[in-house]
Amino acid sequence: MNTVLILLPLVLTILFSLATVPILVWMERRIAALIQDRLGPNRCHINGIRLGGIIQSVADMMKLVFKEEFLPSHIKNKFYYLVAPSLAFMSAFLTFMVIPYADNITINEKTYYMQALPTDLGVLWFLAFAGLGVYGIILGGWASHNKYAMLGSMRATAQVIGYEVAMGLSLVSMLITYGTISLNEMVTYQSQSFFIIPAWGIVIQPIATIIFIITAFAETNRAPFDAAEGESEIVAGYHTEYGAMKFGLYFVAEYIAMAASGALIVTIFLGGYQLPYLNTNDLINNFELVLWLIIAFAAVTSIIFFKWMKKHNIFEMPGLDEKKVYATLIIGFTAFAIVVMSYYALGFSEGSSVGVMILQFAIFTVKLFFLHFVFIWVRWTLPRFRYDQTQKLGWNILLPLSLVNIFITAIVVVGVNYGS
Repeated sequence: MNTVLILLPLVLTILFSLATVPILVWMERRIAALIQDRLGPNRCHINGIRLGGIIQSVADMMKLVFKEEFLPSHIKNKFYYLVAPSLAFMSAFLTFMVIPYADNITINEKTYYMQALPTDLGVLWFLAFAGLGVYGIILGGWASHNKYAMLGSMRATAQVIGYEVAMGLSLVSMLITYGTISLNEMVTYQSQSFFIIPAWGIVIQPIATIIFIITAFAETNRAPFDAAEGESEIVAGYHTEYGAMKFGLYFVAEYIAMAASGALIVTIFLGGYQLPYLNTNDLINNFELVLWLIIAFAAVTSIIFFKWMKKHNIFEMPGLDEKKVYATLIIGFTAFAIVVMSYYALGFSEGSSVGVMILQFAIFTVKLFFLHFVFIWVRWTLPRFRYDQTQKLGWNILLPLSLVNIFITAIVVVGVNYGS
């Protein structure tokens, strides 16, 4: 048990970063298809099982893994050319290490931290490695000896410089508000109430929230801030000369950076792993009631999903009957989950810290995937900003706004402390 609880945060970090990339690619394609009023990936299958199109993402991943590694002959600095994608990938992955997935749990007087790297550096760790990631882009563009790659890397550099300042200043407002740089303590702060509404960061610091979300899009080179790639202007930007798994590392790094930014937004601005009005002690004390609510929710959502699948999953494929396979899996999983939760809810076992920890994992996951949806939704809704528009937004609007927000926050915090 001890070993499991120690390794659990590391396993979750790998799941939320590396293992979710095929799912994020699938979400990107399905949501893009929904917005553009088309079907999206729905043909690739294994013996009739398509998993809603996710088999296509797995096939693409396998293609990148087994593709021939080709080194262009004009590349002079081979070491820097090869190490650049790894630098971008590792920086994105390491930003995830400080995200808390649940509250600290104490068993037999020993406390276990639900962070892969339980450090008090918190936000500083994220900023350090998020800023380091751009070196992979700069290095790749320079080492490619290609004018389009160089232009892309220069755009990325200018964009990161312009937006990282505003991002850091928006976080300064949150540090003043929370009075700590520990991400876990920030989540604990948000379990309180602000008058009658939850004291989430998005409620008490709406300007900082908007600035941080906009700068997070720019830091991850997601549309509408993807001028560094700009395929209609500079081919593919900094990764023009990359292929196979070298390109795959850049590709995966972008999605991991998006996931890490989403996880930080959830942690700092959306209450982290907490439910509104319910902190960890409230969940433990009302564990049975919470479980009954979850059981009712699981039963209702299963019925709704069955009806949705019966209406929309009408395209027949050779092989297994896909609808029967899904129905069997969903019924089996839902029944198993309801039996396990009923065991606790009927009082056969006392509500435990482990049960609340699992519930907080689920809460964090739901919030994180909602942020993934927002990232994808924005990409397929807004057009790419011109390079000069991107710079004006960063330097002329976001930077002054973040400075004003710090000034107002400091006055309010000092006034409140003086009054109390």
